[in-house]
Amino acid sequence: MHSILVRRTMNGSQYRQGSETVELDGTCRQDIERLSETLNSWLIDHDNVRIATAESITGGGVAAALTAVPGTSSYFLGGIVAYSNPAKASLLGVPEAILDNPGAVSEPCARSMAEGALDAFDATFAVSTTGLAGPGGETDRKPIGLVYVAVAGPDGMTAEEHRFEGDRESITETSVHAALLLLHGRVRTWLDRDLQT
Repeated sequence: MHSILVRRTMNGSQYRQGSETVELDGTCRQDIERLSETLNSWLIDHDNVRIATAESITGGGVAAALTAVPGTSSYFLGGIVAYSNPAKASLLGVPEAILDNPGAVSEPCARSMAEGALDAFDATFAVSTTGLAGPGGETDRKPIGLVYVAVAGPDGMTAEEHRFEGDRESITETSVHAALLLLHGRVRTWLDRDLQT
């Protein structure tokens, strides 16, 4: 699998990646609902795409957002909330070497979690989240608001590093949004490619 790491920061209603700016249409919660509804409209009658989740920082929030839309059972297979390191290792197969260094809040861990969910559910795409929501636990290298999301799929792996600001609730919610936004983009690209072949 090829891997892409994108670094993004969140500022108000914009994501910034270098000179690229992505505007959000409404509040984070509204955008989460919109992204879930859009994915549903694409996948509810699509027989060849199945979704799974592997979550740490979001504690099941991505799966909850997806399943809030009627009809999700036709494409959403399930999710694993692996909050502790032992759960990440035993349920998702994250190697102990990754959990030791660079650690659970890292791009390699997010990638491994997504791969683990892809395999566990035999899904087409799996999205993962890991990060530090606070209020404690930060270090010089890993500040509160550092979040990694990843999506594994048939066309490879994409991972993003985010630096979010705010309290625990807002960081968690924005992490759900980031995961859905990445999943949305990957699924859209795959469906467009599928239509062209």
